[in-house]
This record gives sequence, structure tokens and C-alpha cells, in this order.
Amino acid sequence: MKSLLSLKKPIIGMVHFPPLPGSAPYDAGAGMARVIDSAARDIAALQDGGVDAVMFGNEGDRPYRTRASQAGLVAMAAAVGQLKSVLRVPFGVNYLWDPLASVQLAAATGAGFVREIFTGVYASDMGMWAPEAAPALEERARLGRPDLTLMFNINAEFAAPLDTRPIALRAKSAVFSSMADVICVSGAMTGQGVAVSDLALAKQAVGDTPVFANTGVRLDTVAEILGIADGCVVGTHFKQGGDTWAPVDGERVKRFMDAVGRLR
Repeated sequence: MKSLLSLKKPIIGMVHFPPLPGSAPYDAGAGMARVIDSAARDIAALQDGGVDAVMFGNEGDRPYRTRASQAGLVAMAAAVGQLKSVLRVPFGVNYLWDPLASVQLAAATGAGFVREIFTGVYASDMGMWAPEAAPALEERARLGRPDLTLMFNINAEFAAPLDTRPIALRAKSAVFSSMADVICVSGAMTGQGVAVSDLALAKQAVGDTPVFANTGVRLDTVAEILGIADGCVVGTHFKQGGDTWAPVDGERVKRFMDAVGRLR
């Protein structure tokens, strides 16, 4: 991840796995072969389009949960293991919405970075949600991965913070008290744009700590976003028709990355 962060305005493209074993919509008939094939096609489109890194996520495992399913976590590790051979760029992982499981998954697969909700208290679609940063950071140390970059999403999707502190203070606190390596700022849901004002406030608060726009960045907004943020995570905009559940559209990726190249 350090080499990725040394780039000017890096772009991380999402590889959204279809539903994994153990989740309600998993297609047992198609099995893991469908999961692997879908992800492999998306990886090819993202890499050929020029992204700087990819991040594997179990976006298809709905309803979302705040603690990893054992079956899902094992399946995701197996899938990433099979797909590593086609990667030409750095990769990270995100097991929704479990920071400890995400760190364990990263250690098992050799990922360079993890994105998750590590801090805060939320009222969410998954119920009351109170993630803990300490066990995840302790696990990173125990598993011998001090190099693993932790990207803290400080305003969770599908949830409202019960913490009434302004976003600038929450960002600064995540760096000071929980040792965030990167701060991510999100919109209200997957695919929804982040408030530029939130990005600016977070960036002003954390100084040299990188701040990434985490959701909803589009071709028509990327110039404004990268005028503030140090990088972006892009998922939905890279999909066919801008549909989160569709395959990655290589032409959309290329147009976006061409625009980023001009901005750089």
C-alpha cells in the first residue's frame, strides 16, 4: 500500500463478489465457479482500464451483517487466493462489515490494505452497530502484518452516527486515538456521492494522513473530488449503466482513468 500511496491521486477499483456461500442469495447451483468467473472478468476490465489497485469486497452478501459468516469468510479467502495470479496491481480486501475478519482475511491472502468501519457507534440497517478498532489493530500485530494499511471509513453507509461530533473531529480522533492510516469519507449508501464539504473538513483536520473519497465518485465529479481528496475508491460508476450489481464496463473505466491522468 505504501507504493500505492506514493502515487498522485491513486484510484482503487472495486471487485464486488457475487453472493458467497452462507449468504441468503448465494446461487448454490452455479457454485463458486460463478463467483470466480465474475470477479476475474471484473479484474480484467479494471486492470485494462488503468486502475492503480483493486479491492475485493463481499458486496453481494445481503442482508449485510456486522460479524463475518464463517462460510463466507472462508469462501472469500479461497476466491482471492485463486484470483491473485491474474493481478497486476496491488490489492486490498473488505469483508462487510467486520474489521477483525477483514484484517484476518488480509493476512491470509497477502492483501496490502483493508477498508472497514473501525470506529463510532451507529443506528443502521443491521441494528445497533459499535465496531472496535483495538481488536483489529491487535490482530494485525499478532499476525505479523504491521505493513497492512488500514483505511478507516468514518461515516458508515446504511447507517447514521449516534456520535454527534462534527466529521472533522471524528476524522482527527480516528487518527489520534485509533491510529488510522487512511481516512475514507462516504455518502449515505453505496454509489451515492460524498459531500465535498465533508471531504474538505476531514482533510483539513488530519493534515498529512491521506483522505479518500469512498463512494459515488463519477466521471463528472472526479475533478472536483480530487481537488480535495488524496485518492478515490470507485465501484458503482465503473459498472455497466452505473448499476452496482452489473459487471464492470471497461470503457467506463478507461474514460474515467483517462480523465484522472489529465488531472494528474
